[in-house]
Amino acid sequence: MENNLRLSVSDFVALTNQTLEYAYPSIEIEGEIAEFKVNQGKYVFFNLKDTESSVGCFMMLFQLRLPIEDGMKVVAKARPKLTKWGKFSLTIDQIRPLGEGSLKKSFELLKAKLDKEGLFAPDRKRPLPDIPTKIAVISSETAAGYADFIKILGDRWRGIEVELAHVQVQGEGATDQIIRALEYFNTQPILADVVVLIRGGGSADDLSVFNDELLVRAVAGSRIPVLTGIGHEIDQSLVDLAADLAASTPSNAAQLVVPDRREMIARSKQAVLQIVHRTERMTEELQREVLLKLEQALEQIEGHHAQATRELSWRKETLSAYNPRRVLERGYAFVRGQAEVGKTIEIETKDHIITAEVHHVSDK
Repeated sequence: MENNLRLSVSDFVALTNQTLEYAYPSIEIEGEIAEFKVNQGKYVFFNLKDTESSVGCFMMLFQLRLPIEDGMKVVAKARPKLTKWGKFSLTIDQIRPLGEGSLKKSFELLKAKLDKEGLFAPDRKRPLPDIPTKIAVISSETAAGYADFIKILGDRWRGIEVELAHVQVQGEGATDQIIRALEYFNTQPILADVVVLIRGGGSADDLSVFNDELLVRAVAGSRIPVLTGIGHEIDQSLVDLAADLAASTPSNAAQLVVPDRREMIARSKQAVLQIVHRTERMTEELQREVLLKLEQALEQIEGHHAQATRELSWRKETLSAYNPRRVLERGYAFVRGQAEVGKTIEIETKDHIITAEVHHVSDK
């Protein structure tokens, strides 16, 4: 006689889920999105299908960090589960587009959404400091892009403090590590002058880490200006669009974040020479101006002197004309005394002084 296990419906569901959890704690399933919908602004439902089969999926909206829609190829990290209504479904923990077409479509959907919110607006961009004293770097310590950045940074400028937050820059968990690194740098008592987010080249799938919505928002909301150096020149991520400045490569990021000391020394020398030449020209112009003013002043003094000399000569002539001696030289005489009969008067001519007595006086 067979020994059948008799269970209640609830116990059967619980046992099945326990078995599924033990056998498949987490699996990745590749398929195409179908019947995608969002309920109550927080629950996401869709089917994941291939040419032969389809399975229902469920996830929370906040977990959906890259937009998806019907027809897109995706890879979902999920946990199989039997619901209490007896329906089998996948509880999705993480999902990402698969293939160039789906990645591009997801990129464009999220780009349009965030652009509409103003996250990429040029007036939000902040200038980087001319010469930073402290740089916060978010990168993988073992990445070639980070090594290139540090080498070029040291060649161009010395004495800058660099603090590295070592993170994954691709794969599962990379986005959350980068977000935590940004939060760390933004909550320090003394902030760095700039945050540099670095990642070398890679496939479109590898670089999709930098199209994560939460990461893009974290970059846009950073208190510290953010410079990105992600991928190659042709690569562009949504993080690049949200950053204050995007370099074409990690090496270019080092070129943008600090000046070249050799170029600055050369420019300083050139500036000093220009100042010397300008000073010499100004000195020469000032000398010419002073000499011209002195010449003009001297001419004015000479003019005033000549005029004074002429005026003095005229006054001397005038005084000379009124000199009584000149009257005597013309044959006239001066008479001194009272014109009364019997009085004595004195008569002065050019050559003589005559004393005479008045005998007669008549009116004119």
